[in-house]
Amino acid sequence: MPDTAAGSGVIAVAGEALVDVVPAPAEGYWEFAPGGSPANVAVGLSRLDVGARMLARLSDDLLGRKLRAHLADNGVDLSHAVRADEQSSLAIVEVADDGQASYDFRISGTADWQWSPNELAGALDEKVVCVHSGSLALTTAPGAEVLRELMASAVDTATISYDPNFRPMLMGSPDEVLPGVHELLGLADVVKVSDEDLAWLLPGREPGDVVGEWLELGPAMVVVTLGAEGVLAGTASGLHTVLPGRKIEVVDTVGAGDSFTAAMLAGLHRRGLLGASAREDLYRIDRGSLDGVLSEAVTAAAITCSRHGANPPTRAELDATD
Repeated sequence: MPDTAAGSGVIAVAGEALVDVVPAPAEGYWEFAPGGSPANVAVGLSRLDVGARMLARLSDDLLGRKLRAHLADNGVDLSHAVRADEQSSLAIVEVADDGQASYDFRISGTADWQWSPNELAGALDEKVVCVHSGSLALTTAPGAEVLRELMASAVDTATISYDPNFRPMLMGSPDEVLPGVHELLGLADVVKVSDEDLAWLLPGREPGDVVGEWLELGPAMVVVTLGAEGVLAGTASGLHTVLPGRKIEVVDTVGAGDSFTAAMLAGLHRRGLLGASAREDLYRIDRGSLDGVLSEAVTAAAITCSRHGANPPTRAELDATD
């Protein structure tokens, strides 16, 4: 298991762990790879030496057992992962010539969304300093409401992290999604969203303007990733920052946003800014800490884009780029 000496406690990640069907390096072939935004974040955290606890419903089918092995092999705590009877979910990935990924899904009746409240009993114990969730887990019935209630229950004991990570073909219209986003913004301390997410949810709006509006709903920090252009962010204390991207040769963008999120949370964790007792410090984060965290996250995303699939960096790989 990862060494958490740099920061006490673990980060609980709640949501889907599914299988990506991705183009193989050999043209005309496909391969199966572990995926799902929350699962990618959990693996990314563990590789960065942060204790990660995965709250997922993992099928007992062949693919589900492979997913469980992948998470365990990466040091993710699966003590609160459910062994589910339903089939595993699939995401079919298309990669454009510029490396940008788009997704099609096969998720009807699959394991990831069938949460019942009793399956999460005891999952958030005193070791948990942060709860992270996002993407399909928070919008797909019937389990979405259970996970939203889990996040609400942790507000007084842990930092709440939220990444909308929209999948438009499965989430309805922006008007249908926006009230739920506002609900979660009212719970969250840390919010990461991509410029593509905002272009779908709030077309025509400038990311910087959205950051200001979302901060008024309660978060300590709102971060917008800009793809190759880098990142912009604002904080409740009035800081605003823009950092450039790293120039790399893009193989594909699969999992890049999840690597960013993992490195961002790992950076906050290492600086002692996660957990209910650190909430005031997080809301007063200084510019040096903010820029340091975001720089590490940009680098982690760039490393992931430079190689095939959702393959987040280790702590050693991230440190080697300094």
